[in-house]
Amino acid sequence: MAPDSTLMKAIRSALTWAALVLLIILWLPLLGVIRLFDWRAPHRATGRTFRYLGNLMTKVNPAWRITRTGTLPANRRGPYVVVSNHQSSADIPVISRLPWEMKWVAKAVLFKLPLAGWMMRLAGDIPVDRGDTASRAAVLPQASEMLKRQCSVMFMPEGTRSKDGRVRRFQDGAFRIAINAGVPVLPLAVDGTMDALPKHGWQFSGADVRLHVFDPIPTDGLTAADAPALRERARQRIVEQIAAWRGVPTEAVDGTLKTGEEDAKSTATPLNAPSGG
Repeated sequence: MAPDSTLMKAIRSALTWAALVLLIILWLPLLGVIRLFDWRAPHRATGRTFRYLGNLMTKVNPAWRITRTGTLPANRRGPYVVVSNHQSSADIPVISRLPWEMKWVAKAVLFKLPLAGWMMRLAGDIPVDRGDTASRAAVLPQASEMLKRQCSVMFMPEGTRSKDGRVRRFQDGAFRIAINAGVPVLPLAVDGTMDALPKHGWQFSGADVRLHVFDPIPTDGLTAADAPALRERARQRIVEQIAAWRGVPTEAVDGTLKTGEEDAKSTATPLNAPSGG
């Protein structure tokens, strides 16, 4: 890339971040006012307003070309346990474009951020500290309560962003919650966001971002012992979709094959979320 092109990319990225910060500053008081009247859980109106901010964020950068495929569920309220692979912080606004409310299980440190973290709390999202056993255990009743109130819950079962765009091993927590609540699992596949905003990077790039919505996977009749099989069924759908988009074999997308990880090593360590890891 030519030096002037590198400079222009940095300038465009700085301007984009400035626009995003301005959006967040403007959105916080609006969210606070809505929450005053939306005081009953699951705070659906507050949550939808917050997700719409994510939708606007994807439009600030015109170099992002976002395509959604698949079929939206007929019953958009569900509830569902929604699961997705995780490539970039850009996954969050891209997935927020979906036209239904869901509470995100997200890294606890994000809730401590000024402005954005405050809005996550107002929207009723669920914090989890992966290093804290009590925090992980607290996700189960919180997520279950949202599902009882007919509000979907969003997980990223890899637990952190992929370093290379491959789909890593999923953990069981989200799938155990779905089975326990008797609700379907709704898988999503996302690709291209790593190019849009690389991990640990701050500069935005032009990217073709794809989001695919799969048919829900029912959990009727399943028990906790079926969680690993349910996990792999959802994960395999995502791997196959990303491989099809890229025109490569599934082995090139399956991140568990690179390190020789085995399914037996996937324990019930719960609940993974969009993170900065």
